[in-house]
Amino acid sequence: MGAGKSTIGRLLSHELKLRFVDSDKVIEERAGADIPWIFDVEGETGFRDREAHIIDQLSEEDNQVLATGGGAVLRAENRSNLQGRGTVVYLQASVAQQLERTARDKNRPLLQTPDPEAVLNTLMEQRHPLYLQVADIVIDTERRNPKAVVTDIMTELRAQQIVK
Repeated sequence: MGAGKSTIGRLLSHELKLRFVDSDKVIEERAGADIPWIFDVEGETGFRDREAHIIDQLSEEDNQVLATGGGAVLRAENRSNLQGRGTVVYLQASVAQQLERTARDKNRPLLQTPDPEAVLNTLMEQRHPLYLQVADIVIDTERRNPKAVVTDIMTELRAQQIVK
């Protein structure tokens, strides 16, 4: 959360000349409601069910850069689909950086709490090992310009002979 998935994903898709898809946006479009509303009505489990369905569909498609929500790695089926169907880039950011980047964002239901830092620390403890498990490439986004991050991703993609 707040690592730059959407911003960097858009820039990377432009660099690769591929379309950009944000799974959270697709969920909202298909539900006809925003993510906070889905969380309120269906709870996190309902949202994660929708997310798994969408990731299964989207990860079958080629020629795209897919940005997923930060919690997508929580489900084994998502990890398997992402890892088996594409190249996974983990954009790593510290909790302090995430807190700074998400401070005013009301579209993040898990952070609508008196202590968002504690929530982010807990999420990092749960998710970081899972991100590492599925990642083909790990890139630090801490206090970095998104274009520099994309340059690093492209360097890694070339080094792994994923792109020319």
